[in-house]
Amino acid sequence: MKILIIEDEPTLAASMTEYLSGEQYLCETAATYREAMDKISLFDYDCIVLDLMLPGGDGMHILQEIKSQQKRDGVIIVSAKDGLDDKIKGLQIGADDYLAKPFHLPELAARIYSVIRRRSFDSVNRLVQNELAIDLPSKTVSVHGQEVSLTRKEYDLLLYFLSNRNRVISKAALAEHLSGELAEIFDSYDVIYAHVKNLKRKLTDAGCRNYLRTVYGSGYKWEA
Repeated sequence: MKILIIEDEPTLAASMTEYLSGEQYLCETAATYREAMDKISLFDYDCIVLDLMLPGGDGMHILQEIKSQQKRDGVIIVSAKDGLDDKIKGLQIGADDYLAKPFHLPELAARIYSVIRRRSFDSVNRLVQNELAIDLPSKTVSVHGQEVSLTRKEYDLLLYFLSNRNRVISKAALAEHLSGELAEIFDSYDVIYAHVKNLKRKLTDAGCRNYLRTVYGSGYKWEA
């Protein structure tokens, strides 16, 4: 799962990145209004952590831009501006949550998890598709009740496919989801092919049906 942290205070941004990376999120950062606007225009995120007071512009305008583009990214506002008017305005524009500074990093992580679960998985903690089951809080995957050991990238791929059931996902979108900005420097999609191949092999070896189809010339589709 990929997170964008829009925060101009370097120490806080570094603390959030370190903690959330330890929670198995791929984190990117933006320290200015312009940098944030560029990233939301170029990339998609599972959740955006948005500070309101930024060099060069107002975080509320970033939120308005996210909604005007009809992006599916979840948004949590984090701000020292703890006034009721700011909370109401942010939630009315379309933010999923509002967290006042200072806050505890475990609380931020819990709220991010809640936003992603609500947006992508209808608020459930356990995803089940016939013989395949994914426990979201523990990040474990099982087939016919037996746990399947996946790498972080393979687990992220599986969740990404399940949150986009019956949609064709391009190789470029997969690369950007797994690697963020680094996807732009890839010479080929060999790394993506390898992760997908390993995920499919581990699931089928465990007795899972092949729900992941290759759409030649386009990408992949997980069939519900």
